[in-house]
Amino acid sequence: MVKDSFLLYFHPKILAVLLLGFCSGLPLALTASTLGVWLTEAGVSKAAIGLFAAVATPYTLKFLWSPLMDATRFPALGRLGRRRSWLIATELLLMISLMALGLADPAHSPWLTALIALFVAIFSASQDIVIDAYRVEILKPEQYGAGAATIVLGYRLGMIVSSAGALYLATFFGWMFTYWSMALLLLIGIVTVMICGEPENSREPAHHGRKFSDWLRDYVIAPFADFMQRPHWLMILLFILLYKLADAFMGVMTNPFLIDIGFSKEDIANVVKLYGLLATIIGSFIGGWMTFKIGTLRTLWICGIAHGLANLMYVMQAHLGADIQFLALSTVVENVSGGMGTAAFVAFMSSLTHKQFTATQYALLSSLSAFGRTWLSTPSGWVAQMLGWQGFFLFAAALAIPGLAVLYFLGSVFIPPSRQGSRSQ
Repeated sequence: MVKDSFLLYFHPKILAVLLLGFCSGLPLALTASTLGVWLTEAGVSKAAIGLFAAVATPYTLKFLWSPLMDATRFPALGRLGRRRSWLIATELLLMISLMALGLADPAHSPWLTALIALFVAIFSASQDIVIDAYRVEILKPEQYGAGAATIVLGYRLGMIVSSAGALYLATFFGWMFTYWSMALLLLIGIVTVMICGEPENSREPAHHGRKFSDWLRDYVIAPFADFMQRPHWLMILLFILLYKLADAFMGVMTNPFLIDIGFSKEDIANVVKLYGLLATIIGSFIGGWMTFKIGTLRTLWICGIAHGLANLMYVMQAHLGADIQFLALSTVVENVSGGMGTAAFVAFMSSLTHKQFTATQYALLSSLSAFGRTWLSTPSGWVAQMLGWQGFFLFAAALAIPGLAVLYFLGSVFIPPSRQGSRSQ
């Protein structure tokens, strides 16, 4: 029933996911767009500001240290359990690094500022590893869709606070106060996991008397070996890489396109950012509901096709020029379909993880997805230059086809949802 699926969003564990999603989304802008404004005000060169984008690298490499978080408790907080101890530790370290960034002087020490921002990204990526594992472990498979929608909402709210909210604070109180305020907001995550407790099925690994080779086998090799036992596991990884490619490819060039055809920065802020945010949130909840009602694979199909077709609206936008009403319509359609697809995609990745290796396997999948968004979309500017805007958006819409082709192949071999049984070591 619709009522039953709607009530899923008010389950205490789903609300906990919302708050943790907020903490997950909070640090991103503080090392990206918000930091860029601070660097510009400080007189840092555009070339140097561009290099600051490299501090996001830990988000694509987090799978390298995720086995540590699957295998051990954080030593100083071990009594809290494996997931809670790491989550609280990473949030405390993230708070300290954000406060240190607030004390930085980018005008006189830009490279020191970049180093501190890199530590913020490392601890933020580490926090994401544990939050994703915690979310998968506290939810039941039938809650994955609602959990995916809710974490998208929380993440977006965190980004709003650390972008628009941070800029507002910086205007009146300065950058140090802003970054310290953002750091203190991470206490929300600590309070949340202290109230929710450790996941019931989070197994505690035994390490007494174990050799390093045993640890390496059980928590580095075993998670990947377990994943590779799935039928057509390479095709699953290829799907993770390709499914959101059209979205990422188009997203890189959307703002330059809008400026180029005559929209102002105010138009983009008022229409694209506001309407886009609300549409993404609505779309994520629709996607979560669809996942619950008709299953993950069908939802991925519908959302993938819808988002590919939604991209075609920008072809018409290029023809119409700076038509603000059509921009509002195309923004809503594109972001609703994108939000739906994101919720279904997160639910799909959640269902692929084994409960014994949640942190490692989800970090691998999300890192692969981030790699696709970051690197496979880099030729987008060249494509726009070669094909023009209408040709570019036709090409971007066509990029939905490879992911859907792989999904068609996976339809007969995918084993949903997450395997619940624990595997003997």
